[in-house]
Amino acid sequence: MHDGRVSANSFHCNGKRVALLVWVACALSKITGVLLAETILYRHLDAELTQVPRTFLTLAHSIQAQEEMNLPPELYDAFDRILREADRDCLRVRHESPETQWPILAAAEKKVAKAIGELVGAESLHRLRQLELQGQGVRAYVRPEVIQFLQMDTDQVQQLRALFDRTDQASRQSRQSMKSLYTRDADANEANTAAVAAARVLNLSASEVKAAHRIITHQQRKRFQAALGTKRDTSKFDRVYAQAPELIDSDQWYQNRKTTLQAHRGKVVLLHFYAFQCHNCHANFPIYNRWQQKLMEKGAVVIGIQTPETRAESEPDRITQAAAENQFGFPVLYDLEKENWNAWSNNVWPAVYVIDKRGYIRYWWLGELQWQGARGDKLIERLVSSLLLE
Repeated sequence: MHDGRVSANSFHCNGKRVALLVWVACALSKITGVLLAETILYRHLDAELTQVPRTFLTLAHSIQAQEEMNLPPELYDAFDRILREADRDCLRVRHESPETQWPILAAAEKKVAKAIGELVGAESLHRLRQLELQGQGVRAYVRPEVIQFLQMDTDQVQQLRALFDRTDQASRQSRQSMKSLYTRDADANEANTAAVAAARVLNLSASEVKAAHRIITHQQRKRFQAALGTKRDTSKFDRVYAQAPELIDSDQWYQNRKTTLQAHRGKVVLLHFYAFQCHNCHANFPIYNRWQQKLMEKGAVVIGIQTPETRAESEPDRITQAAAENQFGFPVLYDLEKENWNAWSNNVWPAVYVIDKRGYIRYWWLGELQWQGARGDKLIERLVSSLLLE
């Protein structure tokens, strides 16, 4: 029976256990404290915060970011579906003004972040968020959660915003100058003004890093870098474009050779928009036929989309006749209502898009592939060979 007495040896052993538990608790407290201190509580980037570049969706598409997230192959299809749904809206506004794009991109980022977190977990999403901040460079300093994390004072925030605003104002002026060159005949003075404005933007952008680091203290900068995890050069990441939108079937195809992009997953797709009366398009036709003959056996597919520019190009019989005369051996979708043209936000005849095995747009070429000595065809062929190895 226990009589309430404790031996010296028992007390000594229990004392060691207590000491060990106290040491472990202190160590865990310190580790946890470091983790909490160095973890940024991320918020979705509001559409109104225009000084910060939107890098989240771009990086989510990239091979390297998905590797950093430890995305397993069995989740590729589900992950790609998340991006494809968001990309439909984003692709439609890719040629619009930033003011038009920002609300749509902000909504897409919020939706994608939630879906990614549910699919792959908080840890993988956190790594993507770290890469997002890395890709935003010093501009990330004016994100609300970063301001809070670094405990910036009001003067620092105001200086940073004024710094970035100077560059942004110069950029807007430069875009306006360049736009005027293309909308009307410009003289030499106007061309020189546009060139000077563009050079000023480059100079201001290049000086932002040093200027920002004079505003941020060394300790703040060090703490921020520690919170970003392993440093990666996100500017060199591959596959940063949208998922290709699925073809919108008009139920009219050359030789009734219907197909879908989904049917060609696992292959590289060369998709091109053309109009059969377009002179520049005709210059590319022999190249498309060569691709069909030479690249099909390697695992590449050619698909044409005939989107009309003239009334004649809206007549199915004439589209069929032109395709036969040019000896097309690939499927051609008659995009009579321009539904595919609009879905891709395409704005040039001809246009060639390279789509990889998982359905990501990897490259595009607008215009003649061999215009004035250009070798766009060879460039694309080398890219296709590389993508077939992925």
